[in-house]
This record gives sequence, C-alpha cells and structure tokens, in this order.
Amino acid sequence: MKDAFGLPQSLLVLGGTSEIALATARRLIARRTRTVWLAGRPSPALDRAAASLRALGADTRTVAFDALDPAGHEAALGKVFAEGDIDLVLLAFGVRGDQARDERDPAAAVRVAQTNYTGAVSAALIAARALQHQGHGSLVVLTSAAAERARRADFIHGSGKAGLDAFAQGLGDALYGTGVHVMVVRPGFVRTRMTSGLPEAPLATTPEAVATAVELGLRRRSETVWVPGALRLVMSAVRHMPRGVFRRLPL
Repeated sequence: MKDAFGLPQSLLVLGGTSEIALATARRLIARRTRTVWLAGRPSPALDRAAASLRALGADTRTVAFDALDPAGHEAALGKVFAEGDIDLVLLAFGVRGDQARDERDPAAAVRVAQTNYTGAVSAALIAARALQHQGHGSLVVLTSAAAERARRADFIHGSGKAGLDAFAQGLGDALYGTGVHVMVVRPGFVRTRMTSGLPEAPLATTPEAVATAVELGLRRRSETVWVPGALRLVMSAVRHMPRGVFRRLPL
C-alpha cells in the first residue's frame, strides 16, 4: 500500500532499463519503496539495473517482458501481480527510431509504432485491470511533449507518443472513481543515451528532473505532469500555431 504521503511501497517498471525509470526508482527507494520489479527483455543491462537497485536496499526482481509481444504481456504481468499488490506501475518503454531510415523502410516505421503505441496499449490495459482488481494503485505513463504536435523531423516517433498520450488520458477517465490513478508525464528533450548525438532542444531536462516531477505528481495525485513545467505554455503556443508558420520553423 502507499504510505501517508501517497508514495508507493511497491513498483513495477515496464521498460526496466529506461534511464528515466531507473532514476525514478532510485528516488522512490530513497523515500519508501521497498519492492521493485523490472520488466524488460532479458539482458546484461537489465541484470545490472536490478543489481544497482538491490544495492540501494530494495527487493528487486526481474521479469521477461517484450513490448513487441502483446501475446505474452498477460503472463508476464500476471506473474508480478500474483506475488502481491503493486502500488505503482511505471510505463517507461519506447524507442525513438531513425526518422530518415524509417521513412524509407515502412516495416521499420511500423516497428517503432508498435513499440511506442500498440505494445503500450496492451501493457497499460493489463496493468490497469490488475490495479483495479486489487482496488488501488497508480499507473504512470511516460509520453512526450512531442505528443502535442508532431514535427517534420520526428513525426513517426511523435505520432506514436501522441496516440499513447490520448489513450492514457482516456484510460484515466475510464478509471476515475475506481481507486486507480492514471498520471501522464510529458517530458521535453531528456539527456539520455537515446538522445545522445542529437541537437539539444531548449528547456532540455534530465532523468533525475523527470523523477522529481513524478514524485511530486504522485504526492499531488496529478493527472498530467510537464517536465519542465514551462513546457506547458510553450507547447500550447506550438499547438495553436498556424500550420503554414509551423512548417517553416527549423524543428
């Protein structure tokens, strides 16, 4: 169960090697979290991530999970929830892809879309049902500021995040009053391995800053969190910008 401050004692991370997710797990372990499940494709990186959290004092386990295998999601998540209640599910997996390559290779573009949207829809629905069955818990879905308006330079990735963002909002509305809290987190450019080598965008942030925002959002039971907060106004302006103007921006 969550503590008196609304922070989880147990955490399931979908995307167990995500730098943002691991920063969030470390921050929550420093507060009250004692049990952590890292779900991801079996790999040395997943094992190292689990070991790093165990070193902080958390009972950390791994479970095999592949976003591109929705048929296996029920069994993977069922294994976790069979071991006890989960206070927080953090959906943090996703791929950026390579826009230029993916435009030339529709199969690669579909793989990006299936990871970022289809796989996330499957996992979120299964997790939400399990949380609803136990009668409590939060589902935090990492989308992106890119969900507000797809850019020419990144529209394959951005469109998947836009779909996931809309889905998560609708899921939150569907679960309202059930005891299950859904929170959408929209980071801007985050300095991680995934974005290494890309031109840094204004208002760039870090995994640790996103983790801080997630903790604060959980305490407040927020429904939407922007990281950094100033992005809310920036993206509102971008969303309402005339298309002809937006098209000429170097984005």
